[in-house]
Amino acid sequence: MAGLKDKRGFIDKERLDLSERQAVEYWMKRWGVTRDQLSAAHRKVGKMTKDIAAELGKKR
Repeated sequence: MAGLKDKRGFIDKERLDLSERQAVEYWMKRWGVTRDQLSAAHRKVGKMTKDIAAELGKKR
């Protein structure tokens, strides 16, 4: 899915694609979680960042 890129170089801040390394690293740093925690939450609730944040107990 192609879309507009922002300054950080990834496409979408609303949906998380685990294959986009920069997006995963951005959310890991922002929420202070590990890659495993992020991927487990992604599997459990889906690709929307607001749902993942709620699952991790973080504010978006």
